Amino acid sequence: MNELKQSKYIDITTDYGFKKVFGSDTNKDLLIAFLNELFRGRKIIADLYYNKNEHVGDTEDIGTVIFDLTCTADNGERFIIEVQRTAQDNLKKRMLYYSSKLIADQAPKGNRRAWNYAISEVYIIVLMDGFAMPDAGDEQYFLHDICLCYRDHGKIFYDDLGFIYVELVNFVKAEAELVNDLDRWLYVLKNMSSLNGLSTYLRKPIFEKLFQLAEYSKLKPEEREMYNVSLRNKWDAESIRSSQEEQLKRAREKAMAEGKAEGKAEGKAEGKAEGKAEVIKNLLSSNKFSISEIAELADVTVEFVKQIEAEKAKGK
Repeated sequence: MNELKQSKYIDITTDYGFKKVFGSDTNKDLLIAFLNELFRGRKIIADLYYNKNEHVGDTEDIGTVIFDLTCTADNGERFIIEVQRTAQDNLKKRMLYYSSKLIADQAPKGNRRAWNYAISEVYIIVLMDGFAMPDAGDEQYFLHDICLCYRDHGKIFYDDLGFIYVELVNFVKAEAELVNDLDRWLYVLKNMSSLNGLSTYLRKPIFEKLFQLAEYSKLKPEEREMYNVSLRNKWDAESIRSSQEEQLKRAREKAMAEGKAEGKAEGKAEGKAEGKAEVIKNLLSSNKFSISEIAELADVTVEFVKQIEAEKAKGK
């Protein structure tokens, strides 16, 4: 396989680059530093060790789950760190399932009473490369820190299960705008392969080690081969995602035009909404849009879309 035209540093959001930087015991100080910044002082990880990343299903139907990275902190906290490159409708559910695997695997085969549900803290870290959080709307947050809390007043209900989603697409700071180490980590995650060296904004021992480790010229021939394959896979994923986004854009434009045409057929506001019922049913049937997206496309309320969805489910 011919080598690709390479930048000075590897892309650390590729499968190979991510595991090269964060996935080995000799470089676990990099992962510890990154995780500590993600928790923003809420917890401090002093040490960790790597677990197997393959979890066999409980039955033949469930199959095997393979995570990007799994590790356990010195106090028993467990982490899954995943890199996702394509938007998925079931992303949140899949990450919830992953967390349930880490929880369920802690149960002993016997003597459950003595165990007394001594479940360790479990955290899922998701680095989203190139796409936004599902149902995010117009929000431009790059960090989503999620826990179980009361719906009415927001007080934390259970603090030992958490999800941190990082939307790299929404992190748009330039080097001169980096104000803390979390900024610096997200900046290098997003831009490493386009950088030419370690700038003054990144001059810290932990980033000096990162840049030395990520230098393409220092990879062995077999490492370069694995990285090149990984980079091609990322480019393929980006191409597929770009094509899907273009198709979605066209579908939205078509739906918007149809929605406007339906709306013009009725004179009253209520009549406009009723006239869009068929369009809304078609959008629901496509399984490509969220409830909020359909409401925006058809220029109706979310409640009206839910009403049509309920009627559709009843066969009306």
